[in-house]
Amino acid sequence: MSASSAFHDTFGHDASGGYGRSVPRVSFRPAAPAGGASRARQAPLRLTRRGRFVFFGVPLILLAALILSFSGFLNAPAKASESVEELSLTPTVSVTVQPGESLWAIAGTVAPGRDPRDVVADIVQLNNLDAARVLPGQTLFVPAQ
Repeated sequence: MSASSAFHDTFGHDASGGYGRSVPRVSFRPAAPAGGASRARQAPLRLTRRGRFVFFGVPLILLAALILSFSGFLNAPAKASESVEELSLTPTVSVTVQPGESLWAIAGTVAPGRDPRDVVADIVQLNNLDAARVLPGQTLFVPAQ
């Protein structure tokens, strides 16, 4: 069997798709260095404008965002007062919700001189409520006048 017939399949076609033609050999050896040098000199790496932005700009932007987030975190107040004596307790009264009552009605009854929105917000905060909805029989702490 000859070298050219080794590339033919059962239908007579060679590996390149032609009929009866042989496939040329390709060499993948690297070229010899020019001028007898043992190693070819490579050109220095040059960055385009976009490459310089990606290489220098993006890390700088990320670093600035990180510094700003940490500076906001470190400058935030950690506590409301310096000592326990400076804390002021909100005077509260315990109220049981009656059927048909809402926080708005309770706020109007407890503090008629204040804005009911502020009183409702105080009641929600004092009782750790998720919403301004209450159930009959529920006991709430409301700010006293």
